[in-house]
Amino acid sequence: MARGHQVELLEGGAQYFPALERELDAARDSVFVETYIFEPEASGSLIAEAFARAAARGVRVHLVVDGYGTARRDGPAWQRMREAGVRIGVFRPERSRFEFSRRRLRRLHRKLAVVDGAVAFVGGVNLLDDLFDPNHGRLDSPRLDFAVRVRGPLVAQVHVAAQRLWWELSVVNRSLGRAPAAQDGGGRAAAPPERVDSDVTPAGPVRAALLLRDNFRHRRTIERAYLRAIGRARREVLIASAYFFPGARFRRALLAAVRRGVRVRLLLQGKIEYRLPYYAAQAFYDELLRAGVEIVEYRRSFLHAKVAVIDDWVTVGSSNIDPFSLLLGREANVAAIDPGLAGRLRERLERAIQEGGSPVAIQHHVRRPWHVRLMNRFSYAMLRLGVAISGQAARY
Repeated sequence: MARGHQVELLEGGAQYFPALERELDAARDSVFVETYIFEPEASGSLIAEAFARAAARGVRVHLVVDGYGTARRDGPAWQRMREAGVRIGVFRPERSRFEFSRRRLRRLHRKLAVVDGAVAFVGGVNLLDDLFDPNHGRLDSPRLDFAVRVRGPLVAQVHVAAQRLWWELSVVNRSLGRAPAAQDGGGRAAAPPERVDSDVTPAGPVRAALLLRDNFRHRRTIERAYLRAIGRARREVLIASAYFFPGARFRRALLAAVRRGVRVRLLLQGKIEYRLPYYAAQAFYDELLRAGVEIVEYRRSFLHAKVAVIDDWVTVGSSNIDPFSLLLGREANVAAIDPGLAGRLRERLERAIQEGGSPVAIQHHVRRPWHVRLMNRFSYAMLRLGVAISGQAARY
């Protein structure tokens, strides 16, 4: 981790979108944004309009969306962005939502933005209204999610990561005979960036690092960072993960922390968004609860956060504690060591626990109905099968 960062915690789209919009309106040179879901309606329309305004001013605006998460890319907002000059790339476009292959599981799940190489955003927040879900419609309460705004040296790393993905899309599109996603001034695909010459100077006292996961050079970066932090924990481990299907190493690390006297708490999904991961996560409850891990299910709305506070170590990003994030997806987290930031995130999570959490008691869990037990076993088996099909069973 490097010193010299300012890291600001943002909760949900209510805080993230206005902050991002302000930076977009101040942009002078370039913007790179990546997201799994972009729904340019309601709050998302603010960002779509900000993209268009920036592009109309001559700013080079690059937007990359996932081909599965953002399957629909038509409508007035998309047309407005294209007409303004926003460059739109699609990661692994879907030919059919009903076609299955191993490569389909390798999605662009990271959510990041970098403006003028000077400020970056990283987190779990899609470009989607807090009170709308693509599968469930209008929500009564906003989903729980987080992002961070970062200034300082690691912004250059976010810039490199975003530029490199844009270059990859350009190479793939050219090889398939599609319109190029990215061009330099001469019309050729830019070289793969390894570094960005940046004037980013130290902006604050926080030690921070960018954690990427891909299928090339950073296969286990995020998982290893979690395991190191849990292994060094002395006081607390507080993790919020929308989807929770930990591998054996991760479970052993949590249990070892409990044995050392560390308070271990998990804030997990309590409002069913997708049945399979919801019931599969509960298959681990018995082992964890009996060992002394505290589990709280968040039921006020959908939990979408992927964050942790481990003593003074904090991570905020896109990676769930499940095989699809830790083994397959392209993910991005920021990790930081700072007592102030840890305190702010801890306060937000404890407030969520108080206002929308339901603690899971071992005596109630062991008496759950037979059909729930059946769903737990079936869902666990199906997710294990998914890991096997992906070719990653030996690593999880």
